[in-house]
Amino acid sequence: MKKFDILPILFGLALSAIAAYFMLRSTPANSAPASTILVVKVGSVSWDQTEMTIADVKTFADATGFVSQAEKNGGGLSYESGFVKKPGWTWKTPYGLTPKSSEPAVHLNQSEAASVCRFYEKRLPTDAEWTSAAFVEQREAPPVGYTKGQHYPFPGGTTPVVSHCLNGCGDYKGVAPLGALNRGTGHVPAGTTKPGVNGLLDMGGNVWEWTATERNGGFITRGASWWYGPERQKESDVESKSADIGVVYIGFRCVS
Repeated sequence: MKKFDILPILFGLALSAIAAYFMLRSTPANSAPASTILVVKVGSVSWDQTEMTIADVKTFADATGFVSQAEKNGGGLSYESGFVKKPGWTWKTPYGLTPKSSEPAVHLNQSEAASVCRFYEKRLPTDAEWTSAAFVEQREAPPVGYTKGQHYPFPGGTTPVVSHCLNGCGDYKGVAPLGALNRGTGHVPAGTTKPGVNGLLDMGGNVWEWTATERNGGFITRGASWWYGPERQKESDVESKSADIGVVYIGFRCVS
């Protein structure tokens, strides 16, 4: 009887078993890119506690090669006697100078804001979601000064004192360089102000926030900004802007 060398056969079987193991084993699911922004649950929706920051947009841009329309245009817009282009003003440099990475990301249009949210597996809120989170307290045990189920006149509660606006709000000073603006002091970094309704920051004031809701050929923005007094923060103030506009006082936040 012819003899067979069993070792090559056993070696081949071992290699096949190892290959099958690596082919068949389950691979971990890809996780969403990590955001630096804390999340707050309001009802069934998870909200970024603050407005989108320059740091998180940089992560998005570095990963995707994103170049904003404002960058392509040579600068975003500010309002003087009408909208004017400000050379070098983009989400990277809101006032033309190196910013803090925690500043809100502005000079991004509505579709660009939506793209950043999608990168983090989130989205822009609808107008209904925005107003519900901004004006109706929904925490089971809110801190002193807030009552569950209460409908408030400002995103900051009974007064706009926790927010940053042109005047009539808290004692905050924006980061815009002296002389850069013809009105106001610009935005403050995310996390600078105190929490308002549902523990969210800057739902009123600081920068306008894009929503996913269309109106009058544009998209609704909410909350007003450092450019206006607190009267613009109220729920009755429904502002809509062209989807392709990127302005120094318009930012956004994401939900999931």
